[in-house]
Order: sequence, then C-alpha cells, then structure tokens
Amino acid sequence: MGNQPIKKWRAGNITGAIWLNEREIKGEKRGFKTATIRRSWKKEGDVWRDETLNIRRHDIPKLLTILNKMQEELFLTNEDDEDE
Repeated sequence: MGNQPIKKWRAGNITGAIWLNEREIKGEKRGFKTATIRRSWKKEGDVWRDETLNIRRHDIPKLLTILNKMQEELFLTNEDDEDE
C-alpha cells in the first residue's frame, strides 16, 4: 500500500504516524492501520539517531495510561529538575 504514512504529527523531536497496511486473509486482501512513535536526536556532530515504536490500535490506551502515570511522577513531584 506504499511507504508513506496516511497521517503524521510532529512535536519537536517526536513524530507520530498512522500507516495503512495490507494482509491476506483467506485469499482476500484486507487493509488495517498501525501506528508508529519515533524519537530522533543528533549524536556526535551531524550523526542522526532515532528510535521507533510500532504499535497496534489496542496498545494506545495502555500507552496513554502508562505515559500519564509517568507524567504524574515526573512533573508532580517536588524533586529538583535535573534535565531542565
């Protein structure tokens, strides 16, 4: 179905994309969507690195739950911010 996402969002160095994929089931081709989350950064000069997480639709609520808990821990504690 192609190598381009059907929809894409970017916030800084984080990109989210929706992809249309194809699978053959009982001799019939069917389309389904998947998602990717990608984080990119420069390392040692002009060398770009990235990490990509491929997820399915049923993974999104689980990820949102975990990310919300992580956000609470990182932003609602009284600890000093080391990385800001």
